[in-house]
Amino acid sequence: MTAGTGPEATAPLVLVVEDELPMRRFLRAALQAHGYRFLEAGTAREGTMLAASHQPDLILMDLGLPDEDGLVLAKRLREWTRTPIIVLSARGREDDKIHALDSGADDYLTKPFGTGELMARIRVALRHRQGSTEEAPVFEVGDIRVDQAMRQVFKNGEEVHLTPTEYKLLIALVKHAGKVLTHDQLLREVWGRAKAAQPLYLRVYMAQLRHKLEADPARPRFLQTEQGVGYRLRI
Repeated sequence: MTAGTGPEATAPLVLVVEDELPMRRFLRAALQAHGYRFLEAGTAREGTMLAASHQPDLILMDLGLPDEDGLVLAKRLREWTRTPIIVLSARGREDDKIHALDSGADDYLTKPFGTGELMARIRVALRHRQGSTEEAPVFEVGDIRVDQAMRQVFKNGEEVHLTPTEYKLLIALVKHAGKVLTHDQLLREVWGRAKAAQPLYLRVYMAQLRHKLEADPARPRFLQTEQGVGYRLRI
């Protein structure tokens, strides 16, 4: 267990749960260089203890931990904390990503990855944590504006008329802006468990949303596909 030093005490605190020492050194250097405080744990047990005692702002977690699979740890943490979790793993299959997200992770990065991409994902996770849509009923990204109180959607200042299902899908993405949502998560949230086995519904309505909200639906800027996994509203 190691506590970082250097950055100001008000800087976000990141807990790294990773058993490989070279990767911990890389993450420590990257976090320090960008002004973050950090804590380190080499096992799931240590990670659980540090998460409970220090209440970090973000958790970076490997899946291949020596004492417990990271998926189990993510599920346990989700029982009592909403702290963003970004999984860092050499497991790059689509099924691995889906399982991690369904277990409670907010994002997934496949090793190896660059510092720039890692920091961008961290910034998104922290913005999402600080900017709950429950506190901000008006959501804006680019030229898209969603007024949840009035149930109105605007593009370039002009109101866009969405069907009830299109609106429900958009709100599901807005609520988790910046996060990857799996196909199953979106199907359950928008259509309920009865339609959870109908991914065609999701593809059709996502295409309709893109045609109404994206400048170029074929190259969406905001309503992005995570291939084989799900969708993300980019912020």
